[in-house]
Amino acid sequence: MGMRALFGLLLAVALSLASGAARAHPHVWITVTSEILYAADGSITGVRHAWIFDRAFSTNAVQVLYAKTDGAYSSEELAPLAQAQIESLKEKAYFTFVKVNGKLPFAEPIDCSFDYQNDQLTLHFTLPLKTPVKSKTVLLEIVDRSFFVDFEFAKDNPVKLVGAPAGCEVKLGPAMGNDRDRKMVQDASEDSFNEGGANVAVGLLFDNIASVYCR
Repeated sequence: MGMRALFGLLLAVALSLASGAARAHPHVWITVTSEILYAADGSITGVRHAWIFDRAFSTNAVQVLYAKTDGAYSSEELAPLAQAQIESLKEKAYFTFVKVNGKLPFAEPIDCSFDYQNDQLTLHFTLPLKTPVKSKTVLLEIVDRSFFVDFEFAKDNPVKLVGAPAGCEVKLGPAMGNDRDRKMVQDASEDSFNEGGANVAVGLLFDNIASVYCR
């Protein structure tokens, strides 16, 4: 199957979920675990993600590729889907922003793969920085401003430091929105999310932010 066809399948999955969700936002839910990567000299080199997709999206995504009775999918079987997903994320800057005195640009993603367990897809990929940078502070932000995708940090150890110098620690959030706000947004009419509407950037209420401070 060609990459363009896979893009179409991914879009079809998202749209089918949208039409079946009473025209509500969001349409895809992703639980985020991330690692901020450091080199031996203490410079930040990139971010490694593991994103768990909700069961509805996951089930639809694998079924458009393979009809299997045992529900088991190898990384090799899922490789085309993983590549298509990564390509579709590119135009959204992977919903990932690393900031040290401004946003830092990423090189092309590496180590991209899907695994499928407990009826859920987990997307693994690494975003290397184009140029590693040394800084005592860094901010990692994961957000979809449109809230088509609801990103939420995992409950346990959502952001880890790999190879960081001694004396570095991570602090999370807080997000401006809470569970009540999330419910209000989910109950809102889809029309209120049209481009240019008042809620076009409502996803910022549920911004996932991790700040790293090094002594």
